[in-house]
Amino acid sequence: MLGLRKNKKKAPLTLPNRFHVKMGDTVWVTHGKDKGKTGIVRKTFHDRGKVLVEGINLIKKAVRPNPMAGQQGGIVEMEAPMPVAKVMLFCLQCNKPTRVKKTTLGDGKKVRVCQKCSAQFDS
Repeated sequence: MLGLRKNKKKAPLTLPNRFHVKMGDTVWVTHGKDKGKTGIVRKTFHDRGKVLVEGINLIKKAVRPNPMAGQQGGIVEMEAPMPVAKVMLFCLQCNKPTRVKKTTLGDGKKVRVCQKCSAQFDS
């Protein structure tokens, strides 16, 4: 019975119910090769728990030419999605990364607020 492996199953991926960042937010990268850089969130992938940040996590991808679409082949540099847990919301008022605090306004509307300077992220 040497050499036989048991069929191990992966643990199910637990995803957050909601993200602390939205499209258009400026974020600061906390981990990885781009640690300390800031960028704007272009897209969120709730089913995978990832975000696409402009200018961050660049990869090189080999692309085949497509004459029908007028696309040239070669190596293209593009952004790859990164886990949402590895980015922090960046406050433009105090120029620091911050955690999100949620408060309710007088009219009952919930907004995200900077914990350091109390600036609102949602208008």
